[in-house]
Amino acid sequence: MSFSQARDQAKATVKEAADIVQVIGEHVELKRAGNRFTGRCPFHSEKTPSFSVNPQGQFYHCFGCGEHGDVFSFMMKFHHMEFPEALKTLAQKFGVSLPERKLSQAEQEQLRLRDALYQANEEAVLIFQQALRHPQWGKNARAYLEHREIPQEYIEKYRLGYAPGPDQGGWQYLFDQLSAKGVKPAVIEQVGLAVRKDRGGYYDRFRSRLLFPINDMSGRVVAFGGRILGEGQPKYMNSPESPIFEKSRLLFGLQQHRQAIRQARRALVVEGNFDLLSLAVHGIENVVAPLGTALTKPHIHSLRSYSDEVVLLFDADAAGLKAAMRSIPYLLAEQVEGKVALLPKGHDPDSFVREQGAGAVDELVRAARPLAEFAFDTLVQEYGLTLSGKNRIVGELQQLLAEAKDVEQRELMIAHFSEKLGVSPGYFQGKRAPAPQPEEERVVRTNLSLKSMAPRDRQLLDFLVLHPENFAELEAAGMAEVVKHPLAQEMFFHMNRLSQDGACQPEDLLIGMADEVLQGYIVDLLTALPAHGGGESGESDRDMIDELLCWLENERQRRDGASLQQRIADAERSGNIELLMQLLHEKQTLQKKRQSI
Repeated sequence: MSFSQARDQAKATVKEAADIVQVIGEHVELKRAGNRFTGRCPFHSEKTPSFSVNPQGQFYHCFGCGEHGDVFSFMMKFHHMEFPEALKTLAQKFGVSLPERKLSQAEQEQLRLRDALYQANEEAVLIFQQALRHPQWGKNARAYLEHREIPQEYIEKYRLGYAPGPDQGGWQYLFDQLSAKGVKPAVIEQVGLAVRKDRGGYYDRFRSRLLFPINDMSGRVVAFGGRILGEGQPKYMNSPESPIFEKSRLLFGLQQHRQAIRQARRALVVEGNFDLLSLAVHGIENVVAPLGTALTKPHIHSLRSYSDEVVLLFDADAAGLKAAMRSIPYLLAEQVEGKVALLPKGHDPDSFVREQGAGAVDELVRAARPLAEFAFDTLVQEYGLTLSGKNRIVGELQQLLAEAKDVEQRELMIAHFSEKLGVSPGYFQGKRAPAPQPEEERVVRTNLSLKSMAPRDRQLLDFLVLHPENFAELEAAGMAEVVKHPLAQEMFFHMNRLSQDGACQPEDLLIGMADEVLQGYIVDLLTALPAHGGGESGESDRDMIDELLCWLENERQRRDGASLQQRIADAERSGNIELLMQLLHEKQTLQKKRQSI
């Protein structure tokens, strides 16, 4: 028997052994309908199930989009695999031995590289776990987990680990450990665990960080997320993308929590790994988190296979509101019932569930607001209900309505919005978004949009665009709480997202910038001003940073003072002498602090 014949026979054996209902059922909720199974197609958006799986014929077919094929086709399309990898994965899953043959050079390199990348990550998990258990090296990390009330069983379940700092294992501790296990330097670099130095050699990407392994839907470790312990930026860091990792497609926790999501028919989306972990510790497991990015359409598409409803459980700060608003078009486009549950100010899911308990989270989720209501109220709060404000609101809502694929849903939303705004439904349908403007008009529009910004706010934003490496320091000083202009808030959100992968250059700010006004502002600023250079620029930049930090601190103190004065007045009116004396003491302390600044 030739190898080709043996391979075809093995393929037939795998296809016969592989239960197509089991394979597809891991990702699509299937219900029996006679001698076949039906569900919602994982390859296009639909509310009425039109996806059919025939176990007798071992094939699937979607009567909505026309996708069809066998178990190999499903693995290749759903998991973005080539055929050799799909065949190998199914053979391993169902215990079928494959004949060996001399693969083509391209096939050999692809399979060898992917296997090496997976193996490097798996070895790294074990090394990070060992470092976390180290009596001295992992002491602070274990104390941090204890402070966050994470039990040992969950540390083991999510395979948490620790990357030693340079003062513990050196700058290439992981690199040396992996090299000793036979992992090639190029593989360590390509999977994102080490960074090549300009002058040769490597250093570890993750240092002094608590590590979360990130799994694909097959359970293989494809990347890591790291939370720094102690000082340093960025606070959270994810592996860069690689041949086995696309952050826009994967959600942290989906592989571990898909059964809980399927049972609840509801997925909670939080912003951070610790938010997810804390909720899971308290028994709330139908939860996922994006990997340092905003929710994407592929994210929502993945969730649609497991749940009927997606609830965005976000902080009630400017970044949380913006993240929720950005997710709405994707939820509408995928025809997923979306809701938004904003946490009380000052809380994230981690702090809220630890302080209030799982019951309070359940109440918050049950009271989550529908997307349409949330979007409308947020826009009213931002633009107001003046004539100009209504015009802006209509423009924003039109973009959301364009994503609503269901005609009845779109018409119902139009009727609802038009009644609330006091305009005719035809205004929504007839008005169109403004056409692209010529370059000179765009510059004028940019200048007009920024005229409403206070001079000091504009000075900070200009400096930040020219020197984005100082974002973390200014963010920590509370600039987002002081500078409230919508354009500034949008820029802060964008820079925070870019900073997840490390410091960026001014030109990098144009990457992924969707706002045309800010695009024009960045281009105008970078082309109008000469590049900073020379021996004294660093000193003058430091002076400017110190000046801005002082201003931010003064603004925060002024705001805190106004709030404190209101509390003093309330205490006087209520006759609470004890509280009044305490608040007066706080006021005195605050005044001394302001004088020192």
